[in-house]
Amino acid sequence: MLNRRTVLAASIATAAAPARPALAQTSAAGFVRRDGPRLTLDGKPYRFVGANLWYAAWIGHEDRLARELDALASDGVSNLRIAASAELSPLKNSVRPAFHDQDGRYDEALLTGLDHALAAIGARGMKAVLYLTNFWEWSGGMAAYLQWTNGGHYIDANDPAHPWPEFPDFVSGFYRSPDAVARYHAHVRRIVGRVNTVTGTPYAEDPAIMAWQLANEPRPGGSGAVVDGALPDFQAWIASTARLIKTLAPNHLVSTGSEGLMGSMERPGLVLSSQADDAVDYHTAHVWPANWNWLDRADMAGTHDRALSLASDYVARHIALAQQAGKPLVVEEFGYPRNGDVYGLDVSTSMRDDLYALIQDAVIASAREGGPLVGSNFWAWNGEGRARHADFRFRTGDTAFLGDPPHEPQGWYGVFDDDRSTRAVIRSRAAALAAV
Repeated sequence: MLNRRTVLAASIATAAAPARPALAQTSAAGFVRRDGPRLTLDGKPYRFVGANLWYAAWIGHEDRLARELDALASDGVSNLRIAASAELSPLKNSVRPAFHDQDGRYDEALLTGLDHALAAIGARGMKAVLYLTNFWEWSGGMAAYLQWTNGGHYIDANDPAHPWPEFPDFVSGFYRSPDAVARYHAHVRRIVGRVNTVTGTPYAEDPAIMAWQLANEPRPGGSGAVVDGALPDFQAWIASTARLIKTLAPNHLVSTGSEGLMGSMERPGLVLSSQADDAVDYHTAHVWPANWNWLDRADMAGTHDRALSLASDYVARHIALAQQAGKPLVVEEFGYPRNGDVYGLDVSTSMRDDLYALIQDAVIASAREGGPLVGSNFWAWNGEGRARHADFRFRTGDTAFLGDPPHEPQGWYGVFDDDRSTRAVIRSRAAALAAV
């Protein structure tokens, strides 16, 4: 757990995130827009039940992609959050293959896999949110950029020799490294500026893309002293990257990909200041009751109600922050273990279903009240994927990609196509949201 911290001083917040002028957009139809605390699509409110399908590019050339998208669409899922990066590195549990390496070589199969994924998403009238790097190690991410530019030094997450918060404190060095940020910005230009080889449409002109995200769960560090020291560079990285993306793709939205309070040392002022730039269109929040010790995984039944209560309060606090900022909010990650914290498909998901209902009902309530919470993306869709090993662990060379990334057991948080009760919750909430 992170320690609770006081609100960041207003003077620091103002200095770190100066106001910037609004950026021009064209009037082309089909793009999701920000209108104050709302999102709109072709002049109507845009709200959604969504999913995380980070591995879409990895299965882009497979027939499986179409089946997974069709299954999600049949449940009313209309928004997908996917990875548009993975950096090759020696980090343990980092996914293979990767998009690119330290010599600037790209995996063409992944690039064209992303092309196929976006073409298929657009053909179904769905929208995509693409994140452009990762704070965490499972796709290389910021730690890989550091390792590429600091002489080869890195720290593995969850290494007993480097206990928490050494890993996030190490990764915070990314924001202070001009070389690492320059490499990252080169990737941003490469991906955002790409032309889809399937459709012939430049990514920047593709209405299937709702938004670009700076990173998956960027945070300024793990300990107070490091966070305080990193804030100026962290804020500068957010502003410069968001403005770069807007220059490249002015019709697309931008968000940071932040967890919210839990990625901000629980400082409301930091949540606000890090998303204050006008180039950042909407707030994001993630909800992980088990990871944050709200839920005791050894006593799920005894702590379930507490976990749900804390999750509800967490969402409410982010709604209040979004209202204060005058921007929309998306709860773009939320997850819960199967009952008993085991991974087999024969195990009930009734407790997970409760969290899904809670989050998605909050979106429906916000829609009815005219509030800023406009959508949610559950973590994550496993679909027809199945673990290939008895220990439920992904291994390099596996092609059975699931929503549970390589650093986590396959089946821990992901929703399988056979999880009927969870899918029933998703379908019912998608229908209710569409009816508002």
